[in-house]
Amino acid sequence: MTAALALDPARTALVLVDLMDRIVALPLEPRKGTEVLVKAEELARAFRSAGALVVLIRVERHGIAEQPPGSGLVAGLLREGDLEVVKGTVGGFHGTGLDERLRERGITTLVFGGIATNLGVESTARAAADLGYGLVFAEDAMAAFTAAEHDASVRLDFPRLGTVVAASQVRLTTG
Repeated sequence: MTAALALDPARTALVLVDLMDRIVALPLEPRKGTEVLVKAEELARAFRSAGALVVLIRVERHGIAEQPPGSGLVAGLLREGDLEVVKGTVGGFHGTGLDERLRERGITTLVFGGIATNLGVESTARAAADLGYGLVFAEDAMAAFTAAEHDASVRLDFPRLGTVVAASQVRLTTG
């Protein structure tokens, strides 16, 4: 991991993936979903106070009459000014208009957190990299179904796509 990373709040968005009650409650590694949620909320507070965009992505299953219980975002996570994105695939870009919504706001860098590291987070990040965004991964704001899956993404894949940091190393600064 690197030292503190200074990011421009006008051009940076926090992207939190699948922080829904039913997903946060799953058995996860290397940390519990509730621990991921605490770090994600800390990041979201810092981004909002700096005037930076917070994007909350959640999934809905296609072709069913009613979504499973716990399919909404964790209560209190979505705030006024945040961008909620509903995806129907593993990643958050396909068919959601997310790229257009970020570009119209001048966003060029994305900071990622969420569940699962190797699924929703990595799929969304790979698409973002293909679209030319700069990527930052807050390692301690993520978890997967196994520690090995989390570690493979964080140690092998994410460094090829962007910069891996602890949530506390993300700094939003102007000028």
